[in-house]
Amino acid sequence: MSHINKTTLLQVEKLSIGFSQYFKGTQKRTIQPIVDLHVDIHEGEIVAIVGASGSGKSLLAHAVLGILPGNAICSGSIIYRGEELTEERKCQLRGKEISFIPQSVNYLDPLMAVGKQVQIGLEKNQALQRQRALFQRYGLQKRDEKLFPYELSGGMLRRVLFATSVRDGVRLVIADEPTPGIHPKALSEILKQLKTFAEHGAGVMLITHDIMSALQIADRVAVIRDGQTVEISDASAFKGRGEQLQTDYTRRLWRALPQNDFDLEFQMKEGE
Repeated sequence: MSHINKTTLLQVEKLSIGFSQYFKGTQKRTIQPIVDLHVDIHEGEIVAIVGASGSGKSLLAHAVLGILPGNAICSGSIIYRGEELTEERKCQLRGKEISFIPQSVNYLDPLMAVGKQVQIGLEKNQALQRQRALFQRYGLQKRDEKLFPYELSGGMLRRVLFATSVRDGVRLVIADEPTPGIHPKALSEILKQLKTFAEHGAGVMLITHDIMSALQIADRVAVIRDGQTVEISDASAFKGRGEQLQTDYTRRLWRALPQNDFDLEFQMKEGE
């Protein structure tokens, strides 16, 4: 999908995030994991946010959602649908227009049947009916609603997370590592569902380590390194030896994948 002439849904510019900390008793310092992030997402577009662990991918999501801890210090701008996304507005939109699919299925209550969990937050007189409609939408059976999380497969648990997170009226979906360590069939289902969100006009921020999976559905890829946006390129640029990519870092990241040159020198430098 070309983002040309598409309405900009989310625009993040010069985002900086620091955390104040006390050490040695009363001394105070600020650590700065994010120093200059920028990214934009259009309606009906999937933007993959990729980078090494600790690069700042999830902090970007938490800043948009307004769920950073109390000691966070933010600067820069976050614009959603043409207006500044203030903390008050984040609270109003979170879970309604802006949806979050968390990284871990441990967000689900292990002591509650999954059907009941999906009903949380729905109007009581319609909760069961809407829960079953959500189950149908995400490929879950009526009989599954009485099961507990430990009785479901990894792929089914991911679909339950979708049902608890993404409902009618959502315009921006933020998915934080939704595909780690799951069966290829379940992976395919999850990617298909994220693609469906975009096809229905929602913007999707897909945070992931898995570049190859992201490229199956992403329109653009934002590469993050050490709290900064290195580049944002069309997904179609990730091919061959990366000749169409903008920066040497991203070309080396691309060539380090096992499917490509498997550049061990690059991997070792990133792991230092």
